Amino acid sequence: MNKEYTTWYHPYEPNPEYSKKVAYFSMEFGIHQSFNIYSGGLGFLAGSHMRSGYELKQNMIGVGMLWKYGYYDQARNEDQTLRTEFNEKHFDFLEDTGIEVEVKLHDNPYVKVRAYILKPEIFGTVPMYFLSTDVDGNDHLSRTITNHLYDRNPVTRVSQSIVLGIGGAKVVEALGGADTYHLNEGHALPAFYYLRDRGITKDQMVFTTHTPEKAGNEEREARHLNRCGFFGRTLSDDELQREMVNGGMINYTISALRMSRKANGVSKLHAKVANDMWKDYDGICDIIPITNAQNQKFWHDDKIKEAWINKDSNSYKARKLELKQELFLEVKKQTGKDFNPNVLTVVWARRFAAYKRADLLLHDFDRFKRLIHNQDRPIQIIWAGKPYPFDFDAINTFNHLVHNSKYEPNLAVLIGYEIDLSRKLKCGSDVWLNTPRITREASGTSGMTAAMNGSVNVSTNDGWIPEFEKDGENCFVLPALDYKMPIWDQDKLDTENLYKILEDRVIPTYYNQPDKWQDIVFTAMNDVIPEFTTYRMADDYYKKLF
Repeated sequence: MNKEYTTWYHPYEPNPEYSKKVAYFSMEFGIHQSFNIYSGGLGFLAGSHMRSGYELKQNMIGVGMLWKYGYYDQARNEDQTLRTEFNEKHFDFLEDTGIEVEVKLHDNPYVKVRAYILKPEIFGTVPMYFLSTDVDGNDHLSRTITNHLYDRNPVTRVSQSIVLGIGGAKVVEALGGADTYHLNEGHALPAFYYLRDRGITKDQMVFTTHTPEKAGNEEREARHLNRCGFFGRTLSDDELQREMVNGGMINYTISALRMSRKANGVSKLHAKVANDMWKDYDGICDIIPITNAQNQKFWHDDKIKEAWINKDSNSYKARKLELKQELFLEVKKQTGKDFNPNVLTVVWARRFAAYKRADLLLHDFDRFKRLIHNQDRPIQIIWAGKPYPFDFDAINTFNHLVHNSKYEPNLAVLIGYEIDLSRKLKCGSDVWLNTPRITREASGTSGMTAAMNGSVNVSTNDGWIPEFEKDGENCFVLPALDYKMPIWDQDKLDTENLYKILEDRVIPTYYNQPDKWQDIVFTAMNDVIPEFTTYRMADDYYKKLF
């Protein structure tokens, strides 16, 4: 058996700046289109981090889950509405390490967890270990734990956390252990409980919180988790009492913040929001800002990059035209519509969650109709994204957009929003529309890679945007509203402000002042690189968190 399978191994000598051994736990990683085991932004972020860790020669490994059916595959019903499909995945580029550990789940103390390695030469990442319970010798239910990312069954979800956390920690032990254990969100929280009992100190545990959304900060009944094996052993009543909050609950985020030496939010604004969210709980560690970023080498189109470096607007425009045509071939393939590459093209594409407001433009439907039917200054709009497969409100929003775009020649709703389509949308759009309610988007990284490829951000002033924005110079930003205002009022004002920006500033600049538009495009690239690339971010994690 090769030593890289069973020992802490890198195909390079780690850079002395990054010599500390770090194990990075994440429920999802978005690394490459062919390895589709991710849901959205959390995975894209983690995947970019793993790529930059490799490029900077960091002494880090990734620990994730090998999802047999991935998240889900998007398809269409007969009327073009969304259909969710669960198709088995096969990844021949993964190799069995031979490392197999056991975890206790519920009343079964011998659930086997097998580790598979993604070697660095495959996609240019640090070594990554993916865990599966689909192992000979496990009973049927145990084998299904690693079937679906974010399984809808709450008991299975708890089991997934135990497999990633405790199973992952045992795999890291088998590799020789780590100096620092990092949880990318709270899903792998059982790792901290297990490691604490093994003598791993608070100084060795760090945590990243990614969202202020309640659903993203899991909270479950403490006694139930104790029965499930969540803590690595059965806690006594007194021990369990010390872990409880909110009347007998375990909040994954609070527990992780209490056990960590330090934690981080994923933008400066989010760190403020997170510190305020959790300040009333005892024992919370400091939450510092380390703003999310994306891997430039992976996402930045080479010809766009060359044109930007040389400040060659003609080369940029020629390449942008090619990229728009590539995107519009996808539009034609999916919808039969023939988009015009000379027309201003707006894209809204990300996870479909209510606070992100995919349908904000439709809130003033009369104005929406006037916008899309304006023949003097035409516009094309594309929506894409993935609702959670059992979030029927989000699926209804997706379908609402499908119905309203079906018979409009300049509107399209695309399926298959994964890495390849994301790249086409970012490269082929003129405007990247981002409409979350303020303070609800912790970071939001899609606009970073859009800016790298010449798509101008039009956004509410949330997440990473306050650190980037120069309104009218590198993007267009909606006036900030009081986030405590009723949601209906926020949506109404944001809709009015969005239309005002589009009608009075964005569209006239694109059509009447092409030189100014080009300046905005290049200024945005200047401002997003290197500040919002994962070279900066991966360096920050080592120097500020690890």
